[in-house]
Amino acid sequence: MEYAGKTALITGASSGIGLAYAHEFARRGSNLILVARRQDALDALASEITGKTGRTVTTIALDLASLDAGQKLVGLIAEKGLKVDFLINNAGFGTNARFAEEDRSKIQSEIVLNIATLVDLTAAYLPHLLQQNFGAVVNIASTASYQPVPGMAVYAATKSFVRSFTSAVWGEVADSNVRVLSVSPGATKTEFFDVAGAKPAGALAPVENVVKTTFKALDARKSRPSVIDGGANRVLAVFSTILPKRIIIKAVAKMFLPKAK
Repeated sequence: MEYAGKTALITGASSGIGLAYAHEFARRGSNLILVARRQDALDALASEITGKTGRTVTTIALDLASLDAGQKLVGLIAEKGLKVDFLINNAGFGTNARFAEEDRSKIQSEIVLNIATLVDLTAAYLPHLLQQNFGAVVNIASTASYQPVPGMAVYAATKSFVRSFTSAVWGEVADSNVRVLSVSPGATKTEFFDVAGAKPAGALAPVENVVKTTFKALDARKSRPSVIDGGANRVLAVFSTILPKRIIIKAVAKMFLPKAK
């Protein structure tokens, strides 16, 4: 995989995993299109990356949690005359509550951002990648995708969708030079748990680990549909497919299910 002189579109780029992707793509010589809600954070990041690497960084402040957000973003990028070689669908969030007590508008936004916008952007840019027979789509899933998670029912379900969808698309493009990959981090040092109102069950992994896992997969000779970051997370994912589902669900509920109000 060649990165120098190419352009990477990264959503949720102002912090956490998205920010780490931005730094690594720039280090490898890629120009960037960075998307997030906070213009001030994007501007600060763009200034830092340009100063360090000289890469061209385009910032777009946009809330991607609406059904027409993908269309808006694609239009803005087209107006700027930019093309996309690497699409990193990183933007997403979760909530931690019993489903019967969830805010309906918030979980609707969660589904739109985690699923609808991700699918729309993939649909928008994959044909171009296939036409040039080069590039990659990286969709951020989660270790939560490997089992239902009481207390984070919607989030885990959206990430299961992301992993299944990505694997299916991988199967459709496997005979090309385009990589389609889902990456499943475990608990990572990001704003995720603060936004979700949850507490991590264990230690938080550095965001750099997720980025290293991603590029190792992209640079490998053989393409893979999905990867899990972290050896312990890979073991747990295997156990989630072996043990009876009711046991897994009860164990996860002890970690994430809040007390009823």
